[in-house]
Amino acid sequence: MDKVIKDVGEIQSRLLDHRPIINAETRYFVKEFEEKRGHRESRLLDNLNKSVTETNEQLQNTSSEDIKQQLSDVIARLGAANHVAQRIQQRELEEQQGKQLQQNMEHLKEDWAEFLKEQQRLKEEVDEEHAKSVGEISAKYNEMKKDLEKLDI
Repeated sequence: MDKVIKDVGEIQSRLLDHRPIINAETRYFVKEFEEKRGHRESRLLDNLNKSVTETNEQLQNTSSEDIKQQLSDVIARLGAANHVAQRIQQRELEEQQGKQLQQNMEHLKEDWAEFLKEQQRLKEEVDEEHAKSVGEISAKYNEMKKDLEKLDI
């Protein structure tokens, strides 16, 4: 009976327990992947090493004096560019101020024209009042003159 249980256990483990097969397949996959990846990485590292070597050779060929000269040239160019940018900004500022001044002058002209119209209207009112007052005073003096003439007679 023990033997039958062992046989059943063996059969069950062979049919249902796939761990040994899965482990073997996993190891095989990892080994293949690492081999393929390893070649790719070694090629990348070789290319990188070659690039670094070429860069070092180029840097060694240029002297520090050349680098200083190039740096001073770059600084001079940046200074010139900065000067040009400042001049452009100054021109724009002057243009904006000129436009603002022009707008202010137009506004003042409009205000002046309106002021003159108002003064003309007020002058006409004063002239009317003056003419009316002169008329009233003239009428009053004429009346007084007539009264005097009546008294003198």
